[in-house]
Amino acid sequence: MNLKKSNIWICQRKRQDPIKEFLGWDVTDGKEDKAILRQPWERQKGSSDWECPGTSSAQAGRAAACQGCPNQRLCASGAAAAPDPGEAAELRERLRAVKHTVLVLSGKGGVGKSTFSAILAHGLAADEAKQVHQSGSGWSPVYVEENLGVMSVGFLLSSPDDAVIWRGPKKNGLIKQFLRDVDWGEIDYLIVDTPPGTSDEHLSIVQYLSAAHIDGAVIITTPQEVSLQDVRKEINFCHKVKLPVIGVVENMSGFICPKCKNESQIFPPTTGGAEKMCQNLNVSLLGKVPLDPQIGKSCDKGQSFLSEAPESPATLSYRNIIQRIQEYCDQHHFQEEKII
Repeated sequence: MNLKKSNIWICQRKRQDPIKEFLGWDVTDGKEDKAILRQPWERQKGSSDWECPGTSSAQAGRAAACQGCPNQRLCASGAAAAPDPGEAAELRERLRAVKHTVLVLSGKGGVGKSTFSAILAHGLAADEAKQVHQSGSGWSPVYVEENLGVMSVGFLLSSPDDAVIWRGPKKNGLIKQFLRDVDWGEIDYLIVDTPPGTSDEHLSIVQYLSAAHIDGAVIITTPQEVSLQDVRKEINFCHKVKLPVIGVVENMSGFICPKCKNESQIFPPTTGGAEKMCQNLNVSLLGKVPLDPQIGKSCDKGQSFLSEAPESPATLSYRNIIQRIQEYCDQHHFQEEKII
């Protein structure tokens, strides 16, 4: 296999190539084929394309490693990073009836992104004024309530214990399918729960959604500095890709004893927590959610924590945060209509 430094793979492959079999390529001997280039961190160190900055990088076509690359001029022009016009039109058509799209991000794993995404979705669906999903063509979401549908790679696995061992191109392809091929119908909010970090998946989802509409990102953190360090990078990522930051949620922010009502700091905010970080970075703090054992119990049972524990301090925090997100999205939508 001959790998060149470019935004395309030019591959000479032989029959019974195990790589061809793994990736599902159907090629004949001696013919050149094109495939999406893996990101730099996915390639083997020491290979000829190890230093490639990637087509979406500001250094694309300009870095030292780009010298001699057959696609240097294409990358430098920015054309290689641009979304395909045909795909962009498909995405716009599929998502044209989605009023608001919100990404849930965090540079840190284990801070409660998926839990927050689920509770946010339950809270938005509880508003009876919101519209119900309409099923038509394409993949249909799994409905947990009449007006709350979910789509996950977990639904496509033969067993819930199966691991998904995919490289970037395959993951990006599935992200595109979830946006383009799922029949979301007319909905008010599409909540995208993302993995931690600032990786290829995040770049892809932002690029795909930019072809349609995206309100912004809600960023989740916990109070301790080890989490804030990664979240600062996530906010920096949002600024670089021009993704609006709706605000930050400080999750697991203290524990209020249900009996004595005293508050304990399980994760002490040694550097000021999310509040101080938001002040320094000039982003909004949407709120702080205290720990509550009932949150985990409700999630394990597939129930809405907001309904199961309506008087919990965490529920009150969630409802205030959800209201602020709704107000932001409505204002964002109003401003876009004025521009149009």
